This record gives sequence, C-alpha cells and structure tokens, in this order.
Amino acid sequence: MSLYKFEPDDILFNRIKTHPTLKFIIHTSSVYYNDNVNVFGTPNGNVSLDELGTLKAFGSDYHAFITKGSSRVGWKTVSLEAFSELQFGDTITSSLPLTASFQNEYFGEGTTRLHVDALQNISNYKTYLSDAYSFSSSLGDKGTQEARLISIPSIFYGSSIKKGTVDLKFYVTGTLIGRIQDKYQNGELLQTGPPGSGGSGSVAGVVYYEEGFILLTGSWDITTANSADYIGTGVTEPKWVYFGAPGASDTATVSSSYEMAMSGTQYVPVMTMLAHAEKTELNHSNNPTYLVFGQNVANSGSNIYGADTGSMGYYERSNLKIKNVAKYPYNNDTGSFKKETYISKIGIYDKEKNLIGIAKMATPVRKRENDQFTFKLKLDI
Repeated sequence: MSLYKFEPDDILFNRIKTHPTLKFIIHTSSVYYNDNVNVFGTPNGNVSLDELGTLKAFGSDYHAFITKGSSRVGWKTVSLEAFSELQFGDTITSSLPLTASFQNEYFGEGTTRLHVDALQNISNYKTYLSDAYSFSSSLGDKGTQEARLISIPSIFYGSSIKKGTVDLKFYVTGTLIGRIQDKYQNGELLQTGPPGSGGSGSVAGVVYYEEGFILLTGSWDITTANSADYIGTGVTEPKWVYFGAPGASDTATVSSSYEMAMSGTQYVPVMTMLAHAEKTELNHSNNPTYLVFGQNVANSGSNIYGADTGSMGYYERSNLKIKNVAKYPYNNDTGSFKKETYISKIGIYDKEKNLIGIAKMATPVRKRENDQFTFKLKLDI
C-alpha cells in the first residue's frame, strides 16, 4: 500500500452558501415540518438537536446528564431547592430527544407582550428598509395593537431568512382565502392573493430576517364567508393575527389550516483535498485478480499467493505472472506487457496512520504507467 502526504497546496478550506427550504403545515394543534411525520422519534414539527436522541426510536436508553460539581451547573428544569439538596457527584439526568420548533404567540390589544417589546430597538433600526417596521407610528403601535409573533429558531434557517422567500397561506376548508409574501424583499408582508380578497395589497406584518421573527399585525377580515372561534373569545372572521391559532378547542378551528414557507441562508464549511496519482506510480496491486489465474509455481503448494519463508526471512514470490489486461485490436494477447491498475478507493489517514475516511469512485479509473490523475475530495465539516 502506498501512502502519500498532502502538501500545503493540496488542502483547501472554503464555505458554500446554501438556501434550504422550510415549510410548516399547521392544523389545529398539529404542526408538520417539511412534510415529515415522526422522524426517528422526533415530535412532528420539530427537529432534533442531537443525533443521540434519534436512537430513542430504536428503544435505546440514552439520556443527557450533568454531574453536580463546584461549577454548580444544572438543568433549567431543576429548581434551585432541588439542586441544593443534591450531593456533589450526583448525576442529574434529562430526557431525549432535545428538539426545537417555532413558537406562535398571540397578543390581544393592550395586553402585556415582553417578547414584542424586546424587538423595539431592532424594529426602529430597520425602518431604513420600510416604515412598516416602526414600533410606534401612524401605521400602528406594536406595543399595544393586536398582534401575533412567530419565533423561528436559527437551527431551521441558519444565518438568516432569505429575503423574498417568505410565504404565508391561510386556508379554510382547503380553499386559499389569503396569502402574504415579502414580495419586495424589504420586510413587508403584503397580501398578494387570492385576487379580490379582503385587504389585498395591504401590509399584514413584517419579517425580521436575521433574527428569525415574523410579526403579524393585519387585523382586517380576510373573508366574511367563514368564521370560527380562533382565540377563545367567540366566533370571528379569519384575520392574519389569527394565523396558526389552535382555537378554543380541538374542533373550534378544524376547518382552518395554515402553511408557512421560506428559505434560509446557511454557510457550510468545506474542506477540499487533492490526491495525486503521478506517472509511473500506483501501477501495482496486491489484489489476487491482478495475477494470471491458474498459474503453477514451484513449491507453492495449493496457495500460489503465499510467501516464501525460511530461517533467513519472509519473501514475497517474485516469479508470479501478472495478468496483461492492456487492450489490443486483436483477439489474442500478442502485444507487449503493460502494467495497468484500476483505482476504486482512496483512503484518508491521520498522522498516526489510522484510517479515518474512504472515498469511493462511482466507476473505477484505469491507471496506466503514463497516466497522471488528480482526485478532488470534498468533505463538509
């Protein structure tokens, strides 16, 4: 086996900008993420924060744990009194899987809204994109008006939500009654459909792209043909501030469903390795098929692939014939012998010569003595 060392110019580091698509389907109190259902034990509408949690689906008894020490680090779910009663060295366990999903909060007019108030500074800063961001203006006061805040964890979208991709749809009995989009990529969620719907062309809310928030303030009736008890205060017409509302009971909003779609922006670090196969190198193989089948070698017994051994050493057989696989235009192999191999795998080793990775070719590459190849290996890190 031949080992080659990567030179400094053979290893490159860069990052790839990707835009993964996200889609949430909401119906009553059920949420579905990218049309997935119960993926490896992860609740619908969630993503697992660790790979070990997925093993729960196969009956494995994995759990997270913290050992109480002088750092006094514990789980948030454990009260201070219960933590104080534990002895140093005691193990505090937590269940898996750890998951994340978006949070959907409704705020009635004049009610306390700490999460919305926390967006006051960033809202006023983003007014250079649109006046609709203004926390308090002639367009409305986000600190007191009826509103709905959708908080999306960054594990879904990455660095930011891609501008121009946010798309919210409101359905009743399967019929689209309202659609809002950030059509102009300035954060404004404009009602773009269906044509002739109530509030068409109006701004129903804003998107905080880097922070992962959607604030809906559209309180007009999207349609008067349907009504339901969306927030437990009585039957009302559908509004954008009711988007994703589970209703006062499991059956209160059974006719309503919602879809929230967007694309994220993620940067994936990539390591590129260049593996070179130089001329006159890598043209020998220890694979038994490299030799002529059925040849007889003196003193080889039944195993012609064995080695010659004796009191003075251990020697590979030097009189074995190599199969000539070179292609000629004749039926019989009458041409001169040429060494050829087929490269099918490339092994990656650490400095201790431990195999840490294998790159496989889709089709083995023929290597002749006068051939020179460079294989490009890419690894997401």
